[in-house]
Amino acid sequence: MSTIADTEPTGFIAQVPRGAFLGTLVGACSTVLVAQANSSIPATLNGMFQTDLRATGDDITWITSSFMIAVVVFEFTFGVLGDLFGRKRLVLAGTALLLIGNIVSATAGSPHALWVGAALNGIGAGAMLPGTLSLAAAVARSPRSRAKAVAIWAGFLSAGGGIAPLLGGAFAHYGSWRGAYWVLAGLSLLAIVLTAAFSAESSAPEGRKLDIPGQALFAIGLILVLFAAVQGPTDGWSAPRIVVCFVVGAVLLAVFLAVEARSDSPILNLDLFKNRAFLVTSVVAVVGMFSFLGVGYALSIWMGPMQHQDPLRIAVVFVALQAPTFVLIPVMSRLLHRVSPIWMLAAGFALMAAGDYCYVALDADNTSLAPFITPTVVVGLGFSLALNSMTAVAINSVPLHLAGMASATINMIRDLGFALGPVLIGAVALSRAGKEFMTSLAGAGLPAPDVAAATQIGQVGGPLAVNGLPPGTPGSAAHGLALHALSGAYTTAFVVVGTAAGVAAILTVVGTIGRKSAVSAEPVSQALVDPLHPALDEIPAVDLVADAEPQ
Repeated sequence: MSTIADTEPTGFIAQVPRGAFLGTLVGACSTVLVAQANSSIPATLNGMFQTDLRATGDDITWITSSFMIAVVVFEFTFGVLGDLFGRKRLVLAGTALLLIGNIVSATAGSPHALWVGAALNGIGAGAMLPGTLSLAAAVARSPRSRAKAVAIWAGFLSAGGGIAPLLGGAFAHYGSWRGAYWVLAGLSLLAIVLTAAFSAESSAPEGRKLDIPGQALFAIGLILVLFAAVQGPTDGWSAPRIVVCFVVGAVLLAVFLAVEARSDSPILNLDLFKNRAFLVTSVVAVVGMFSFLGVGYALSIWMGPMQHQDPLRIAVVFVALQAPTFVLIPVMSRLLHRVSPIWMLAAGFALMAAGDYCYVALDADNTSLAPFITPTVVVGLGFSLALNSMTAVAINSVPLHLAGMASATINMIRDLGFALGPVLIGAVALSRAGKEFMTSLAGAGLPAPDVAAATQIGQVGGPLAVNGLPPGTPGSAAHGLALHALSGAYTTAFVVVGTAAGVAAILTVVGTIGRKSAVSAEPVSQALVDPLHPALDEIPAVDLVADAEPQ
């Protein structure tokens, strides 16, 4: 088995046997596919979680959010750990966590167990995503082979996002949703075997060290704030623990920024944000990616717990959402060398906004797939444009020696936007739906026993719980009121995500136009090859931009 130790100057491209290159690529692609599949699997299963595990609205939000939050809070640190102790070891450890997380999810008897499984999967994926990319890039024998490796890696990552909805939908339709997690557990085990047997080890310890205070402050602060945002609709925004979590979390994040400003090895280089173009790109990355995963979460709730559609039908919509990113990878790569990435980024957000606003016309009583398909493809196309150009805009706005750090930072910020999507949309929609449902219930003229039962169930689980009651059970007479409240709330959510995408498009143009470093059509693509490495300015330019990471 080949071993690569990056003792040469930063950016050295290892000359390794062809077998080591192919073997490492096999391991990297198998692990990244299963990691991305775990990110996307809940989308078609939320209705099943509600039915089988009696999951409430905030339970479902946590199932979706636990994964992305875990990825975000440890993303930088995992990159450093891989450089210090070996990327192969990091990937194997992450895949083992994924195996355990899938077993926990497959055997879950409550929503809380699914939270744990999703969090374990997120921590594992947080180690695997940067580790697999670094492994694939490190064994390339030339810039051309490195470009090929990254393109294949991105393709398998995109494929994982498209396979997961079909996998979940098929098992939920023909058997049990638990079978989907058992399959992912099996794929995780296969990925461990392939990586252990065929992947070459690599590391780059020089100049790398952990920022433990920064990592701890960032993780605890972000988790507290997001916990309060998810639980706020259920506990009440003025509840003591919600207020305390918001305040303490905000203080810790403020201290984190102060610590990073003085750290000699920060996980977040604040100097990058002194560049206006990079700052604007960071803002639109958060806003735009919040829009994308927010609309995906809203669609999963609309079609699942609200309409109770068959999981296979839901899978069709989510495949349409993911497909453009996978199908258009070669096209986007060429476009980035012919069109300014700023215009691609702005056009992507504009298309996302247009598709999101089309969802406003959805009728909760209409379960036909036709109204979903066109706006979903438009949003997916816009996402593909935005995602493939986002890092190019960011790294072209900073000096070359900061390109690697800029890419790592924009990746983390983008994933933060992904994490905020289900959290904020869940908070907005569930808060509004809960208030509207309780108000309408009081004057609906329903039998007193149904009002009492629906009130009690609504206070505990919200209108989603009432909407999921079987006919004839106490409180089920309020089903129509619950569906109407949810419909209005998630229609508002579609407006929110559409507006966010539109604002991101406007900010992209207004904030970065005219900046020579940001409008170049020749992105510093070598920084994308190893986005968690701090300095890649000695690597020859690669004729590829591939940063496709659909969620």
